[in-house]
Amino acid sequence: MRYVLRMRRHSVIPTSLLCLPLCLVVATGCGGDDDETTAEPAAPTLPEGLEPGWNEILPGGDTICSRGSAYAFFVRPGTVNRVIIDFIGGGACWDEVTCSVADAIFTPDVENVRAYVATDDPHGIYDHDHPENPFADWYHVVIPYCTGDIHWGDNVTTYGSGASEVTINHKGAVNSRAVLEWIYEGFSAPEQIVVTGCSAGSYGSAMWAPHIARHYPSSQIVQLGDSGAGVITDDFFQESFPAWSAEGAFPNWIDALDPDQVSLVEQELADLYVGVANYYPDHQFAQYNTAFDENQTFYFTAMGGSDAAEWSARMHASIADIEARADTFVSFIASGEQHCIIPYDNFYTVNVDGVRLVDWVDDLLAKTPVDSQACTACDEPTP
Repeated sequence: MRYVLRMRRHSVIPTSLLCLPLCLVVATGCGGDDDETTAEPAAPTLPEGLEPGWNEILPGGDTICSRGSAYAFFVRPGTVNRVIIDFIGGGACWDEVTCSVADAIFTPDVENVRAYVATDDPHGIYDHDHPENPFADWYHVVIPYCTGDIHWGDNVTTYGSGASEVTINHKGAVNSRAVLEWIYEGFSAPEQIVVTGCSAGSYGSAMWAPHIARHYPSSQIVQLGDSGAGVITDDFFQESFPAWSAEGAFPNWIDALDPDQVSLVEQELADLYVGVANYYPDHQFAQYNTAFDENQTFYFTAMGGSDAAEWSARMHASIADIEARADTFVSFIASGEQHCIIPYDNFYTVNVDGVRLVDWVDDLLAKTPVDSQACTACDEPTP
């Protein structure tokens, strides 16, 4: 695949991303039959052609946003052989109402991400100058979201009819694969990879983490889902999931998640976490949520659920289920209703009983044993 790299000021230049040699040889030559020189271990390759700060890359090919606009992703080069793969959130859509132009509850293009990475006032993990940012020196790959399918879909679906008809490119899986292909070409062997994302991006991180783990068997991987607990109504998957055609995104080499062996519409997010965590026991998996997340509650009620109290109870039950079945999964449940934490400055201050989230994440990265944290006096939701 050919890529077009757009710098922050949007000047367009082509770039080659694989220019480093695959081997380094002491002395001259590459070793023929009579060459007694010894090859040193290959140095890890990193992406080339990136400018300081955020770079916009246009993957082209089959990538596309929901209503036909071009897809792009963003990369900030680091100084260490570590990469954070960051799936962006932005709602979802699954029927005529939620996908319509007038009342849509998802982000249909990459413009908001483009504007955010161009800002001179970054926050949360995007502030690479923050002294406590665990990812300050890392390569940072941002995967925008514009397809209404939580980064999982591969379908073109028409909802409604007549004047209310709307066609959506549910191509989140196609876009995600294009970004991952760029990562795979540019990074030969990262020391450490964090796969994260907030809201819909949290589900993207959970789904694509096993694909990344499969490609990089020697890298240490931490998956951290931010504000994506997967609490849905009992009939949502049966009625709406087929519109996304997300089966191809599932890691079918894991028997428990193979669409040919299990009914995906009968699975829950807990089953995805458990299947992946138990297949990759050397990696770490985690979730962050607030006790009464207002945005997750909104989508739960849009699917036909009742209220924040029911959502919270089901969120706690899902977390407990994963923890009971997967030894390498931990969670952090803070008080309040805030949705998402990694894009905000209180990523560095939020705590549960004195345990700060940023310190907890640092321990995950250091492979220091951590316990799940949950507020005991959680703020009640606003009536």
